Amino acid sequence: MKKILISIFILMLSAGIITNASDLIIESKNQTYNESDNKIKFDGDVKVQVDDLKVVGTSADVSMDGEQNLDTATFYDKPYAYEVKKNKKREVKANILKVSLITKIIRAEGDTQSTVFDGKTPIAVINADIQEYDTKTGIMTADGNVTINYKELNTFSNRAKIKTDKNGDLKHIELIGNARVKEKSNESEADRFFYNAGTKIINAYGNTTTTTTNDDGSKLILKSSYQEYNQGKGLFNASGNVRIWYKDYYAAGPKITIYPDSKTGKPDEIFFSGRSSITQGVRTIFADKIKMTINPKTFDATGNTRTVIKNIGTGDTEMGLGL
Repeated sequence: MKKILISIFILMLSAGIITNASDLIIESKNQTYNESDNKIKFDGDVKVQVDDLKVVGTSADVSMDGEQNLDTATFYDKPYAYEVKKNKKREVKANILKVSLITKIIRAEGDTQSTVFDGKTPIAVINADIQEYDTKTGIMTADGNVTINYKELNTFSNRAKIKTDKNGDLKHIELIGNARVKEKSNESEADRFFYNAGTKIINAYGNTTTTTTNDDGSKLILKSSYQEYNQGKGLFNASGNVRIWYKDYYAAGPKITIYPDSKTGKPDEIFFSGRSSITQGVRTIFADKIKMTINPKTFDATGNTRTVIKNIGTGDTEMGLGL
């Protein structure tokens, strides 16, 4: 194998290529340069290294800009890129990889998969049509049929942004467009999600729906404009046209807080604040505050309560005192 440094490129091409910092190291069996294409081409066991980034593939080319500076390295035929920092490893697989030697942004196209390892254990797997990773900022942007598996979270969205710190630890995940999140027995849909790995809080914005499956198979369905779930405490908040369906209950109000069962961790007590209502069969109760309990299934309404019962009697005779 032949190892080429940027300084050798300068001697071979007499092009005055300028580099500002890192060395680019390329190994391959063969290399060619075509002045009309303005590209250096490499074939056979291609290996590239820039700083901590390494790329392995069967063929690649390096394009140059108008001033003959090295610009973008493109790898073909399902290449593999990886970066190791301390105990964290990030790897990227795709049909085509493009590495900007100027901005140090990696663009993966076609059947892309990124995996983050903590030691030898994969802690995050990201699949998408296209992924871009900025090695300077630690921000990855994924587009098209994006799926993310992170610990107990499984997500789908049209687009996602993932931020990591300088050590490769996850800081936050943002899901955009047709977004869905599944965590244990909870499944949520929204226009946008934002997950903070430090606080372990998931925020959902716009047309949010969460479905929780209980141990007996029954489902609690919650719809609202905004939802917030605290993984660490198991607390759930929702606001904006909140509606809940649970067995024969239907409840609605401006804001709720859900507290988990201390043993199962699943939703147990639901508190409605603001003028709310709960319907069971033909009876609807309005109140300033309502408390729903999942197990046992009960509710309490307090503050200016009013009960409406629909369709009493046969409808043929009016009820009165005969006056």
